[in-house]
Amino acid sequence: MADSQTHPDRMVGKRERLVTAAREVLYEQGVERTTLAEIAEAAEVPPGNVYYYFKTKDELVEAAIASHTAEVKEIIESLDRHRTPRARLKAFVRMLVDQADTTARFGCPQGTLSSELDKREDELSRASAEMLRLPVEWAERQFRELGRRDARDLAFALIASYQGISLLTNALRDPGLLTRETRRLDRWIDSLA
Repeated sequence: MADSQTHPDRMVGKRERLVTAAREVLYEQGVERTTLAEIAEAAEVPPGNVYYYFKTKDELVEAAIASHTAEVKEIIESLDRHRTPRARLKAFVRMLVDQADTTARFGCPQGTLSSELDKREDELSRASAEMLRLPVEWAERQFRELGRRDARDLAFALIASYQGISLLTNALRDPGLLTRETRRLDRWIDSLA
């Protein structure tokens, strides 16, 4: 306790390290297989300190989901630097291929977490769904700006295509699948613009 009073930034640092480690370990192992001790070890935080920041594993999972959601929002906002909706959609698709090797090992970070937590009927399930709802809504706005009356359907098709190819890329451990699908989606976006 005295340590945290003399170094308040350490408290923030430990919490942030725990959330970052939780994101990584949950992504690699899944929620059910991950223990708080494993997250503490990955964060280089003594296991007993975890309870100072998070009373339960669910609280830490919730913080990891909030971190993922914030990252998704940042990514979406960063795409606004592209001038046209077509350019923004294509930048989104190209960004996905940059993660092909990691996706082949573990799947889509948001998709796998959402899929696992969907089996639960609680707040974590609803919070994880937000991670997928955000890119769908963003894509819908882009397609609407392209003048597409079927913008919502196209947005679901885009995100479903990415989530589906992420699942196959992971299951078959083949990053080339994601690369090829990215090229196909790029052509598809051109055909819609």
